[in-house]
Amino acid sequence: MRMGWMITGIVLALCSWQASAKALSDSALYYESGMSRVVSSAVFAEALANYRKVQDQHRPVLTIIDYSKPSNQKRLFILDVQHGQLLFSTWVSHGRNSGDERAYAFSDQPNSLQSSLGLYRTGETYLGKYGYSLRLDGLTPGKNLNARRRDIVLHGAPYASPDHIRRFGKLGRSWGCPAVPLEQANRIIELIKGGSIIYAHG
Repeated sequence: MRMGWMITGIVLALCSWQASAKALSDSALYYESGMSRVVSSAVFAEALANYRKVQDQHRPVLTIIDYSKPSNQKRLFILDVQHGQLLFSTWVSHGRNSGDERAYAFSDQPNSLQSSLGLYRTGETYLGKYGYSLRLDGLTPGKNLNARRRDIVLHGAPYASPDHIRRFGKLGRSWGCPAVPLEQANRIIELIKGGSIIYAHG
């Protein structure tokens, strides 16, 4: 009986240690990667929890888009989850009908010209109106499953640049796509293409 209690105690202690280690790991990922300097702990925890729900992830890369920030601030962040490195931090536009300087309205309806929230998986690349672009597949029911139908893609655009902010105090707006600075688009797409996860918060 005594041996049984000892084993039970060891198992409980191990489970407690594993839970603590996981919490510490998430904390380390947040602070040591530099994510703590660019997104709130609440947004990070929300994005990481949703990222972990996705099965068949092909690349351990998480992109967080924080639409709660105004467009004249950097709000797209690319995290290497496996190595705990912040790979990229930049500006990203929201949809024309989502708001002006800030995005406050979101939709998955065709022709809404609004941004959509939730989880996306990156798909294939192609050459479009704005050059090298990346198709996205929405994964969140009720929020972004029409991404393909709406042609919601990640692309570069001149209105998503720091120069546009200097001239107008904010970024220009898209038809719902997450548009990034044109000169950075190729590098961003190469980092996240082929099945990585994007989480859009707003």
